[in-house]
Amino acid sequence: MKKRVMFGLGAFVMMMSCHALAFEQRYVAKPEESTWTMAENTPLECRLVHPIPHYGTAVFSSRASKKINLDFELKMLRPMGKTEPVSLTSMPPAWRPGQAAMRMSQLKFYQQFDGYVGGQTAWSMLSELEHGNYPTFHFQDWHNSGQTVSVALSSVLFQDKYTAFSHCISSLLPYSFEDISFTILHYDQGNSIELNKASQKRLKQIADYIRYNQDIDLVLVATYTGSSMTSDVSQDLSDKRAVSLRKYFESLGLPQDRIQVQGYGKRRPVADNSSPIGKAKNRRVVISLGRSDKYY
Repeated sequence: MKKRVMFGLGAFVMMMSCHALAFEQRYVAKPEESTWTMAENTPLECRLVHPIPHYGTAVFSSRASKKINLDFELKMLRPMGKTEPVSLTSMPPAWRPGQAAMRMSQLKFYQQFDGYVGGQTAWSMLSELEHGNYPTFHFQDWHNSGQTVSVALSSVLFQDKYTAFSHCISSLLPYSFEDISFTILHYDQGNSIELNKASQKRLKQIADYIRYNQDIDLVLVATYTGSSMTSDVSQDLSDKRAVSLRKYFESLGLPQDRIQVQGYGKRRPVADNSSPIGKAKNRRVVISLGRSDKYY
């Protein structure tokens, strides 16, 4: 259980023996400088940004996924020159004299990378900010062994943007690009161009993702049939299914040159066509998506 304990700068330095007698350089936005901004607010990504003057930017982000997730990054103007142990502490604001501080976690910031905090600790940082406290990172200055650094997140003007961030998280799609980037859909009837109900639902998920992500570079559609008809009839049906899906993806606003469709008829079966179950598996469409790396 986390416990709030009273300590000043001297006690903190004693706690971190490797930083004994070190001078601390503090970076924090003054109350009149403190801003929080929703840099991204879509069903694919929520991003809450807080500039820290002369140091960098604090960023909370959550992305569309099957699981609730939260990442925090401390983006530094000057990345870490060496891997350093870091103490994360929730400090009370100056206008609350006498309030206890809380040790939250021990971390590492890695050489040539921005600082990262994930999972429960990142959620706890949001909670501390909501209560008006300042989550603060303390570590040794990698290029000056006689100095420690503290980097604090200001809770001034945080609440309204946190509410917007929370609403955004609640509206994220419950699936990621990886969940829909390769999808196999099926048809109930051998001569139908209408997908079955489960596949229609899945296709709608793909459509919702595409509507919000302008970085889909390519949609590949391959349609197949069973073997209960002649090759010509099978190919004609497969082509009709491919054209129907092309029109569907065009209706979502995708440029024609980003959509490639191909009907394969009854070629390339994945199951034995001599059984009803095998034929049902072969009546399929395979959809593959490609994208740029904005959302990863």
